[in-house]
Amino acid sequence: MATGLSAIFMAKRAALLRFLRARGAGENAEDLLQDMWMKLEAKDLGPVSDPVPYLYRMANNLMLDRYRSAIRRERREQDWAEGAGGVMADPTDDVPVDERMILVQRLDEARAVLRDLGPRVELIFRRFRIEGVGQKVIAEELGVSLTTVEKDLQKAYRAMLTLKQKLDTE
Repeated sequence: MATGLSAIFMAKRAALLRFLRARGAGENAEDLLQDMWMKLEAKDLGPVSDPVPYLYRMANNLMLDRYRSAIRRERREQDWAEGAGGVMADPTDDVPVDERMILVQRLDEARAVLRDLGPRVELIFRRFRIEGVGQKVIAEELGVSLTTVEKDLQKAYRAMLTLKQKLDTE
């Protein structure tokens, strides 16, 4: 059961969703709330004097961060394409072979972890994190609830975090 700031988040979830949509998040509002929930669960935040305004600021900042990141990514891709004369190069060309082999091995390990979580969790994670499909759309495509999508993403994130921690200690 959620306590503290997480409990307030859950109580204000619908209002936060409306806030994000009104601020221009559109279909990304659900995804932003999921990111917000993950941040709240991952951090051990102390008491917050004004929790509701804190949550609204957090939601707004996440939306702005995502917007800025998208703008930077578009500019970077455009600059990169123009710099390459419109010809796309392999981004791994500059990576030494031994590092590339390690990266491939880690990618295989991540795929195995996701595969072990089951086909639905693997599909939801891939559609959301890699293909950029919104959680609501994924839920509709699979005929499951939005909560199911969120829980499956949380399960995948926990598994990926465990793998990362394991790889960091090696």
